[in-house]
Amino acid sequence: MSERQTGPYDSVARKWLALAERRYAHFIELSDSGRWRHYFTRPKFDLELRRAELLRDQWARIAGILLEFDEAAEEPSVDRGAAA
Repeated sequence: MSERQTGPYDSVARKWLALAERRYAHFIELSDSGRWRHYFTRPKFDLELRRAELLRDQWARIAGILLEFDEAAEEPSVDRGAAA
């Protein structure tokens, strides 16, 4: 199979991916600290966490970056070498 070619908007997609990753990390921090209780009900927080994760995954696909499952961390890690 041929490798994905870089497009003119790849840098923009990577910036949106970085933003989505920061948002997802924020929700993880809220979950770990328990501060989510100040802002959300449990069902609403779970929904927003899933949305942040899906958005991150979608921007990774758009940017041409593969998400690999890191078994040690038990969450996907971004392989930035795939887009270069």
